[in-house]
Amino acid sequence: MQVLNRPWGAMHYRIDGPADGPVVVFANSLGTDLRLWDPLLAEMPGIRAVRFDKRGHGLSDEGGEFRVEDLADDAAALIEHLGLKQVVFVGLSIGGMIAQIISSRRADLVGAVVLANTAVKMGTQQSWDERIAAIRSGGLGSIVDLVMQRWFAPKFRAQPELAIWRNMVARTSASGYIAACHALSAAELTDAATRISLPAMVIAGEQDGSSPAELVKATADLVAGATFHVIPDAGHLPCVEQPAAFAALLGRFLKEHSA
Repeated sequence: MQVLNRPWGAMHYRIDGPADGPVVVFANSLGTDLRLWDPLLAEMPGIRAVRFDKRGHGLSDEGGEFRVEDLADDAAALIEHLGLKQVVFVGLSIGGMIAQIISSRRADLVGAVVLANTAVKMGTQQSWDERIAAIRSGGLGSIVDLVMQRWFAPKFRAQPELAIWRNMVARTSASGYIAACHALSAAELTDAATRISLPAMVIAGEQDGSSPAELVKATADLVAGATFHVIPDAGHLPCVEQPAAFAALLGRFLKEHSA
């Protein structure tokens, strides 16, 4: 396990894959840690994968209150710390918001970007306030089943593997999760999306209850030249439900755009 010391505390990260493989940096969704990408990486053994736990998630420190822009700064600091340039940056959900910001600001570090199951605006102030109130009242366990319904297609929810993802969310730090909810409620990234000038691919899940495909498509339309794909039989985490399909899309993108 590796750690980058940030002003707010310890940031846990991990590197896997061959040293000469194309470098891909992955940013996770709300309520997950870097293990989110395990099913996808099993399909892509040739890449050099850099993953990290954002503030308040996984093995990283809490980090107090923050904005999505601060999370993008953390990702940029990690890329600089590792001496990398022109990486392909893949972000999902709030990770996709991180990806929008870093790819619009740091073309010196990011050479191409993949935005998965994300948008320039996710949820409303009211919806985030209600979720925060529910967590403060009953803990993450009080919302986790609803999260699973929004995240996964019915076929996946019937599988025993669902318990792994349910536990990951339920065991996330409540204060870290709430801090991320505040960051999401304040984020509106239309300006960032329209300033992305890098090669971009946008991915949606056909049965995503958190960021429906039409919402993701509206964001793709803001990114000049972006390609858009919908993965069938997948919800909010297609890298978990349909890793082979996600890997096929990412593999083609890497052949065209990795340094």
